[in-house]
Amino acid sequence: MSRKCLYCQCELSEDSVIDFCEKCGKNVWGDKMFSTIVANMERARDNDDLCRTNNFSEVSDFNRFDGQKL
Repeated sequence: MSRKCLYCQCELSEDSVIDFCEKCGKNVWGDKMFSTIVANMERARDNDDLCRTNNFSEVSDFNRFDGQKL
């Protein structure tokens, strides 16, 4: 499955740690913040702390703000 930028829909590399392209990321956050986001996400991936899911059913212990389970 090919990944696409959330903003402009261009193709993304499968090993990208972010869901947007460099051009859009820099336009949204600026150079410095974009670089910080990418560095932190890459560090999280290297430490196996990065969870890639957009399906809440896979996250069984996720709690709502009021403490009830989803």
